[in-house]
Amino acid sequence: MSEQDEGVTRAFRGLEDGRPSVRLRAALAAGTTPDPRFVGKLVERCAIEPEFYVRDMLTWALTRHPAPLTVPRLLDEVRSERAQARSQALHTLSKIKDRRVWPAITRALLTDADEEVARSAWRAAVVLVPEGEEPRLAAVLSTQLGRGGRETRLSLSRALVALGEVISPALRAATTAPDPRVRAHAIATERLLRDPDAGFEFAIEEAKRVVALGGSGREE
Repeated sequence: MSEQDEGVTRAFRGLEDGRPSVRLRAALAAGTTPDPRFVGKLVERCAIEPEFYVRDMLTWALTRHPAPLTVPRLLDEVRSERAQARSQALHTLSKIKDRRVWPAITRALLTDADEEVARSAWRAAVVLVPEGEEPRLAAVLSTQLGRGGRETRLSLSRALVALGEVISPALRAATTAPDPRVRAHAIATERLLRDPDAGFEFAIEEAKRVVALGGSGREE
């Protein structure tokens, strides 16, 4: 067995080890010395790896391999029934930045019932969106305003702000939504768009006050 073959066998064993530190080193080795044989195993591990920092290393290792090998496997994963598989595949695609995968970022993923999947889809979408598709993406993302807890709302606001002024019409419409959570989130996101240095907590608390007073946060 060649030295390279031994390295692949060792990494495979390491990725299955019960110790996170060993799995981390195995993922690091797979990225340091890329080999086409690693791709399938790395993708499979992403779907089940419980430790965040190991998953991050798995993603890095995949980005070290040629996109023609990794992207087709990742596109299969975004259709998986396992939420972590979808989320991690989307995250990795956002790091590879191959815009040809844009059609795979579907409305179903952007509105996925699993918040981690949706958040990964939002981040991937703003990285991969083709020129001219931003208004359509903004319209879909705006349907998620008011969703979830602080981290989810912050992720969505960041994704929307990353699209720039194109999001203004969608936000303007959302400031008059019946749901006060949607109105507050839209107003807070508008504030962040105008003043990126404003903290999200400040923006959302100010928006809540505006909504409580019956306003839309827009100057008459």
